[in-house]
Amino acid sequence: MTNPATPTIKASDLFVKALEAEGVTEIFAVPGEENLDLVESLRTSTIKLILTRHEQGAAFMAATYGRLTGKPGVCMATLGPGATNFATPAAYAHLGGFPLIMITGQKPIKTSKQGQFQIIDVVNLFDPICKMSRQIVHGNTIPALVREAFRLASEERPGAVLLELPEDIAEEPCDAVVIPPHPRYYAQACDTVIGAAANLIRAAKMPLVLLGAGANRKDVRSALSDFIDTTGIPFFCTQMGKGVVDERSALFLGTAALSDNDYLHCAIDRSDLIINFGHDVIEKPPFFMEVGGKQVIHVNYKSAKVDEVYFPQVEVVGDMAASIAQLQDAVGGDLNLDTRYFETVRAEVEHHLGEGVDDPRFPVTPQRFVADTRRAMGDTDIIALDNGIYKIWYARNYKAYEPNTVLLDNALATMGAGLPSAMAAAFVHPERRVMAICGDGGFMMNSQELETAIRMKLNLVVLVLNDSSYGMIRWKQSAAGFDDWGLEFENPDFVKYAESYGATGHRIMAADDLLTTFEAAFAAGGVHLIDLPVDYSENQKALIDELAAKACLL
Repeated sequence: MTNPATPTIKASDLFVKALEAEGVTEIFAVPGEENLDLVESLRTSTIKLILTRHEQGAAFMAATYGRLTGKPGVCMATLGPGATNFATPAAYAHLGGFPLIMITGQKPIKTSKQGQFQIIDVVNLFDPICKMSRQIVHGNTIPALVREAFRLASEERPGAVLLELPEDIAEEPCDAVVIPPHPRYYAQACDTVIGAAANLIRAAKMPLVLLGAGANRKDVRSALSDFIDTTGIPFFCTQMGKGVVDERSALFLGTAALSDNDYLHCAIDRSDLIINFGHDVIEKPPFFMEVGGKQVIHVNYKSAKVDEVYFPQVEVVGDMAASIAQLQDAVGGDLNLDTRYFETVRAEVEHHLGEGVDDPRFPVTPQRFVADTRRAMGDTDIIALDNGIYKIWYARNYKAYEPNTVLLDNALATMGAGLPSAMAAAFVHPERRVMAICGDGGFMMNSQELETAIRMKLNLVVLVLNDSSYGMIRWKQSAAGFDDWGLEFENPDFVKYAESYGATGHRIMAADDLLTTFEAAFAAGGVHLIDLPVDYSENQKALIDELAAKACLL
């Protein structure tokens, strides 16, 4: 029965008002007929509907919007096949820790004349890869469910939430009111645990700081930089921790791009304490713990998930920026450190990073195209990587100077996310240069979003690394001693393909043309695709042979 004091409102209108109250300004979507009431409500709202060409593109863009802003990105799809196309981006946000709200439609749940046509249990399908997955069964529950969805999606550790809005619920009248959001604060670590962590740090002779994905938060950068500068402790990062602290620092040892046996692991193996800011076991482990081995301090918003390779002895849990400041006060800056070996490792890493940066060979080698990318991009400019062997090269060789300027996925490590992620970055930061870096395999998985990028009037450079194969798996195949078989394919003419959408296409014909093409494309503005033939023969030499022979330096 309607409350006479509260005017009735259509449920889809109430849903949109709840989204507006959360600060939503755009929704990335491929709608279906089951979403039409919601689409009509959006038409008269302040929220912009950004139509994409595939549900994956919509959800990858929304997840990256959340990654960059800290506010949940929102995407929408219909029931059945539309919803299932959200599964990979949902897992991407779930494992990567990106705040994401997915809205899906459904057939009427009170009465239906279509039997089971297109109907699957979407809510239970998504439950294992979401922080919450719920069907809305009455319009009056919308305000509470939307508020809870945004709270859960953005609360540490962030992730994905799915809300299913059936079409008969969307059109029904209700009399609920929007619940406004409120500020959220994290507790601070207690003095006892701060003291225990500080004692371990003061007692260590060869400590290292590890920066993980959870430290890639805008309020953490300053505190961590101060901690490292004050204590003088050398640091390294995971792939998703790149840029948390400026990697031009003399204390930066490198990125843990490989699971083990890289130059950086020489330093990790020799250290007696790892102070771990923001890492969790979802990222490929940058070091391996063993009982009786090195001490580990876990500093994060949440307690550690214990794993057979990760079981920290001290956990500093709470607001990370506050925890870092507390630790710095407790530790002070007068530490008795022995960094001589770490300096040797750093010199070795820097030597190898300098190799091949001007290599004139064509097709172009990884060292050269990574170096030219770094030359073209400013301190705050953004590269968004798809997944392939080149991701390891960029993680090792491309120094990041600011947080969230290297967008890669080392959690789900899915192909197909690079282009939509770069599009979201260009949308959020139109003042920066943004480059999508994709293998030819990953690019073709969502290449149709070039049309979306052009329609959105984005300024974006898309670098397609062309080796006509699934290069990462081919490398692994070779490393395992198997025959080179079954992983090659033919590509379209990428220049003509780009031009067919209205983008500008470029084909690199010599190594020295790459940097000048980058500069010309960014200067011209709009969407540009660069077809770059690449030579991955350096993989064996640099990532296998040289590392096998290094004998940990000394």
